[in-house]
Amino acid sequence: MSKINMPFDCYLPSQKHCVCYFWVALFITITFPLTSALAMADDQPIMAFDVAWNDHYISQGRNNLANGGIVWGIASVAQDNLVAFAIAGRATQVHYIEWNAGLEYTLQLHDEVDLSLGYQRVECYGAERTSDNEFFSSLTYNGIRWLVPTINYTFATEAAGYFVELSLHSPWDINERLTLTPYLVHGVDFQYSSEQHNGANHVQFGLEALYQLTANLTVSAQLSRTIALEDIKLQARTENHQGSLDTTYTGVHIGWTF
Repeated sequence: MSKINMPFDCYLPSQKHCVCYFWVALFITITFPLTSALAMADDQPIMAFDVAWNDHYISQGRNNLANGGIVWGIASVAQDNLVAFAIAGRATQVHYIEWNAGLEYTLQLHDEVDLSLGYQRVECYGAERTSDNEFFSSLTYNGIRWLVPTINYTFATEAAGYFVELSLHSPWDINERLTLTPYLVHGVDFQYSSEQHNGANHVQFGLEALYQLTANLTVSAQLSRTIALEDIKLQARTENHQGSLDTTYTGVHIGWTF
């Protein structure tokens, strides 16, 4: 299953909206025909449920919440190279809710090169009601087990801009169950997060630890540091932001497949 594109970049909380039933219905509408049709195939669909917590909501190098972190719930169904997913996020200390649903398809361009293409609808409920359509893609080279380079691209229709991330991940199997992965990410903004500057946005680095509890159950943790570059600094000066623009944050993720 390919990696679902998350988290997202709508923010700033304070207004309650109840759309749970709508998005649950949307997910069922997307996934039920897909699973029903593909159940006839030789390979059965893979269902997955994930729960994640981060002590800060960081995306595109920015801390999106005034206080606290965020909890995510993810449901997905995959058949061969196609994934349908629905994601719900809720802030822990301020009122902010986010809902997303979409599709992602992965093409194997070469034995060692994968290309993923996807679309997601993003709905955010906070101080302002915002929504967006995002088209995303990623290109990954898997030829070296211990060094995996990836290029991620996201285009947002409302912002009429795009964001590019260049990343290096280095997974190391400590034993049959535990994998440690240091990583480095460089983000470049082109009117996706701000309109004042096109160029270097942030650098992020960290360590991810994944432990395989059972064949179907995993738990992972991460420690990350994001460092603001010119795009974020210019936006902060425009908005008269005070304080550090760099953030250290942690997270825990539990994944179950069946």
